[in-house]
Amino acid sequence: MTIDPSTPVVIGAGQYLLHAEDVADVLDPISLMAHATRAAATDAGLAAMVDVDSIRVVDFLSWRYHDPAATLSHALGITAGHHAVTTMGGNSPQSLMNTTCAQINAGQLNSALLVGGEAARTRRRARRDQIQLDWGERLGADQAPADTVEVLGSELQMNLEAETERGIYLPIQVYPMFEPAVRAADGLDPDDHLRRISEMWERFALVAAANPYAWRREPLTAAQIRTPSPDNRMVGTPYTKAMNSNNDVDMAAAVLVCSVAEAERLGIAPDRWVFPQSGTDCHEHPFISHRWDFAETPAIAAGGALALELADTDIDSVGLIDLYSCFPSAVQLGARSLGLDPYGDSRPLTLTGGLCFAGGPWNNYVMHAIATMVAELRERPDETALIWANGGYATKHAFGVYRTEPPAAGYRTGSPQPDIDRLASRELALGAEAVGSATIEAYTVMHGRDGDPSQAIAACLLPDGRRAWATSEDPGLCTAMAVGEWVGTAAHLDAAGTILLD
Repeated sequence: MTIDPSTPVVIGAGQYLLHAEDVADVLDPISLMAHATRAAATDAGLAAMVDVDSIRVVDFLSWRYHDPAATLSHALGITAGHHAVTTMGGNSPQSLMNTTCAQINAGQLNSALLVGGEAARTRRRARRDQIQLDWGERLGADQAPADTVEVLGSELQMNLEAETERGIYLPIQVYPMFEPAVRAADGLDPDDHLRRISEMWERFALVAAANPYAWRREPLTAAQIRTPSPDNRMVGTPYTKAMNSNNDVDMAAAVLVCSVAEAERLGIAPDRWVFPQSGTDCHEHPFISHRWDFAETPAIAAGGALALELADTDIDSVGLIDLYSCFPSAVQLGARSLGLDPYGDSRPLTLTGGLCFAGGPWNNYVMHAIATMVAELRERPDETALIWANGGYATKHAFGVYRTEPPAAGYRTGSPQPDIDRLASRELALGAEAVGSATIEAYTVMHGRDGDPSQAIAACLLPDGRRAWATSEDPGLCTAMAVGEWVGTAAHLDAAGTILLD
């Protein structure tokens, strides 16, 4: 068949990880990305990395450069006429793919390097050991990227002042709060549900064990995952450390995307080609305070369904799946919204092993998922692959559908955001309006590094249906709420926003 020469195609993907034991052996983020990029060029069958129209870097946290694309192009010895960096968020790699493919399809771009990397493990160890790293010019916290760098994507404010004032703004606080909401919606006993999600996580660990680019490759049993121990402390009920995303990694991934015409010009063998079919982007109501129900993610349902529709397929026809997996609740919310069974689907719901085991390099995990998917599709060319990327608190979503065959109707993108924005939301009660009787709808208990319960956080519903936040650092209450089921429990909120049990 004749393929439209402007059709976008992935021609190469590379990954790199570094377990350095000595500070003398560590690499900065740019060097990690350079290794991944060279691996992507080799994967495409190129003798060396070539010039591209655009270098697009997923924003990273372990070091900040005025123009990371320029620094990377210098390290690689190539040129690019356009430099870009994404906004923050785990959705960024797939969103970047969607934007890039749309521009290639429209004839605005011929080729691009999509790349990201983190040296978070090295930065943490350097701070711990008071070692000064010399990784070149560093962008100050109050500085913007160079004017020559385009920022791709749009920032989304995801924290209300009323949330941050209560100290509720960390993913390790919010994602475990989704868990009891999911559990209560199923009417399950907490111990039964914990066994269920730990068994789900055991399957993720097994995938990581077989992944040569996974950070942690030793398989863990469900009992090891759910049981607190000196090496697996409780973080936020019901999650042990093994159920939390592992950002303490040094790793990078890169993907080369171009038009079919450019792939032919470069002499890339067609058996290396993987075709993005469709891409969608959307988000939930930005603030968790306004979500209607913590057990539902309607934007995932809408965005995923649209991506599959634009690719002329459905979820039952997808054989390769990677769901964003920073915490077990994310997988459950994503799977259910997409029409998958998170506990019993015959298809693995991760290609890499997930952020807890394969590694969660802040914004760039999904670039590793895409790179792994490219290799998997080449091995199973008759399959269809689906990637779901997520940022924030199950807030920002990006989807991509991929095959080894070109899209029959051409590459397509879209967004269901207008429909999502019209969905029901809750009002947040503040101050004196939040005082009085309430019912707990979701909660977690944060634990200190000593393993003791330290703070209870609860989302409560008032009799009129509004939501209110409540916290407590009372040792007795925190210890009590760390076990058993508290969803549906009657409580009283005082003027300070402290939760008092009736």
